[in-house]
Amino acid sequence: MTPVLSEDQMKETVQKFQKLLGDKGAEIVFEDNWGLKKLAYPIQKKTTGFYYLIEFKAEGPVIRDLEIAFKRDERIMRFLTTVLDKHSIAYNEKKRANKAAQANAKAEA
Repeated sequence: MTPVLSEDQMKETVQKFQKLLGDKGAEIVFEDNWGLKKLAYPIQKKTTGFYYLIEFKAEGPVIRDLEIAFKRDERIMRFLTTVLDKHSIAYNEKKRANKAAQANAKAEA
């Protein structure tokens, strides 16, 4: 998302797309706010942007509708939609489980 957004505007944008996914019957598996990051190359004369990851399960038409909504929203500078194979899904689940275990270990210490 464009870096000129306030924190509230960024959250509002994310909620808009979460609602779109929910209305279309998609299941949100995982979300991660990566925050403001430097871009690999300038986009629309901007060198930074807000990154937000949403991992979800949905049918093909839902993805088409989501991508159309991304293209229509001027707050979205770039987006990437990918299909995860079974190995990628297993890797992501394992990574999240390890991260949760580390967080629990820190909380107990």
